Amino acid sequence: MIASLTLILLAQLLGEGLARSAGLPVPGPVLGMALMLAFLVLRDRRSLRLAQILPKPLTDGTLETTARGLLSNLSLMFVPAGAGIVGRLDVVQAQGLRLAVVVVVSTAAALVATVLVFLWVARLTARTGSER
Repeated sequence: MIASLTLILLAQLLGEGLARSAGLPVPGPVLGMALMLAFLVLRDRRSLRLAQILPKPLTDGTLETTARGLLSNLSLMFVPAGAGIVGRLDVVQAQGLRLAVVVVVSTAAALVATVLVFLWVARLTARTGSER
């Protein structure tokens, strides 16, 4: 479990370092997730035989079990944010309506962007599928 947690946190740290040092407009945890995906793909390729040289916790399913455990308790990560909001109720009271509008508008914009990207990809795949 320690090796699995170390790898997960190392991937996030590398992603954060890469995002900040390169000045990329992508969040560090997203880059860390991409690095973790690359690691998992390389680990599971039979031609590389990488699984034979890695520590056992990274190849026997412990990594996946650890990740599932973190995901099942993900709601605990929001407790500090909730406590921070309660600690600044004066700001929420003064700017509450503006904050609510920003949350609603940004959520709607994210939904519209998701739909538009989905439609674009659907059209793109339909075109490439008909060319075959």
